[in-house]
Amino acid sequence: MTAASAVVALFVEHDLFRKPVSTFRDHALALTSWEQAHKNGDLPICRTLHFVPKLVAKRPPRFDFSEYLPYLINRVGLALVVDFTQTALAGPGLSIAMWRVLAVLSNEGGQRQIDLAAKTSIDVSTLSRVVTRLVKMGLVTRTRSATNSREVVVRLTGNGVAVVTEAIPKAIAAERTAIAGVPAKDLAVVRRSLRRMYENLAGSPRAADPVTAAEPSAVSKRRRPRAARIPR
Repeated sequence: MTAASAVVALFVEHDLFRKPVSTFRDHALALTSWEQAHKNGDLPICRTLHFVPKLVAKRPPRFDFSEYLPYLINRVGLALVVDFTQTALAGPGLSIAMWRVLAVLSNEGGQRQIDLAAKTSIDVSTLSRVVTRLVKMGLVTRTRSATNSREVVVRLTGNGVAVVTEAIPKAIAAERTAIAGVPAKDLAVVRRSLRRMYENLAGSPRAADPVTAAEPSAVSKRRRPRAARIPR
């Protein structure tokens, strides 16, 4: 039943079509304000009006999910991560966060851990755990800086160089597959736009990187204490 038919039904129920003009005018005035209708509950129509708003359901705002930019970005990113993980990272047992670290070190040499965090977009605490795992795998070294004993410098080992050398061509191939058919000028706009979007979101406390957020923490590795058994 539509809102219009509901109102007509109310008029028929209370025989308002045959009432004097003054009665109809009083009820019409009541219809103009739901608040006033509730205050004047002595009128028959006002006592019934409380269910009319429920019949007028509000439609949600128009939202074309297929054009939603976060969805489009996530869909491409997830497809690239899955493909690259299977083809390049699964063999040596690397995560995406580990790959980021190795790629930056390969291109820029030894880095302070604080600088490495900025260049990989990994928060410092997560990066520390990632580097620790890479050290245990023999892919990087972590030493105190020669100029500042409070700073830590991370460098690739020979094994690390070998692993990243094998992974880089596969990373380039994955990118080429994704951008096939996209003009170079459009790619330049995409890269520039993505950097700007990241800058817009980087300051938000809710902007957690899903790749680094998925990294297992030291806490998650610890065995949880068993609950004390209650004697019966």
